[in-house]
Amino acid sequence: MAQLKTEAPDVQEMVVVHRMFRREYGLAPVLVRGVAAGDRDRAAVVAAHLTEVSTMLHHHHLGEDDLVWPRLHARTPVSGDLVHRMEAQHTTVGGLLEKVEALLPVWAAGAAQAQRDELATVLDALGPALEEHLDEEERDVLPLIAQHLTAAEWDELGERAVAVIPKARLLVLLGYILEGTSPQEHRTMLGVVPPPVRLIYRGFGRRRFQKERDRIRAGAVPAQRRP
Repeated sequence: MAQLKTEAPDVQEMVVVHRMFRREYGLAPVLVRGVAAGDRDRAAVVAAHLTEVSTMLHHHHLGEDDLVWPRLHARTPVSGDLVHRMEAQHTTVGGLLEKVEALLPVWAAGAAQAQRDELATVLDALGPALEEHLDEEERDVLPLIAQHLTAAEWDELGERAVAVIPKARLLVLLGYILEGTSPQEHRTMLGVVPPPVRLIYRGFGRRRFQKERDRIRAGAVPAQRRP
C-alpha cells in the first residue's frame, strides 16, 4: 500500500487531549456526588461542564472515525483484532455517553438524589471504559498515525475539533487542554494556536479558565488513574 513520505504528525498532541478527558471523567463522579440533593444551582454548574466535555469527546471520536480510520485502512494493513477492539470500545463509550447526556438535563432540572446517584453510577462505568480505550489507542494506534498520516492531515483533525467549539468557549477549553502539560507540551500546544489568540489567552483567558475550573471543582480531588 502506498505510504506518504511527508512530514510526520506530532501525535503527542492527542495524548495531551486524552489527558484532559481522563482528568475530567475521573473527576466527574466525585463532582456529581458532591452536589446536595435539591441544590439546583450547583447541579446546573456541574451539568453544564459535563455536557460540554461529553460533547467534545463525542466530536473527538467522530473526527477519528471520519478522518483517521479510513486513511489508515487505505495505507496500511491494520490488524482486524485492533479494529474490532477499537470499534467495540467506541460502541461501549458511546453508549455510556448517550446515557450521561440523557441524564444530565433531568438531574440538573431538579437535583434529585435518585437521579444524581443514577448519573454517578453511569459515570463510574464510563471512566474505566474510556481509560481502556485511550490506553490502547495511544499504545497501538498513535504509532500507525505517526507513520501513515501527514502533518497536514493530522492538522485537519484538530481544525475540525476547534470548529465545533463555540468561539466564546475557546479560551476556557484551551485552559483545560493545557492543564497538566509539561513545559514542552505547553509550548507545542500553544504554538499551533494563532498568535492573537495566544496573546488573549495569556492576557486574560488563562485567568478566566482558572476561575471557572475552581468554581466547578470546589475542592474535589481527581480519582487516581490505574497503575
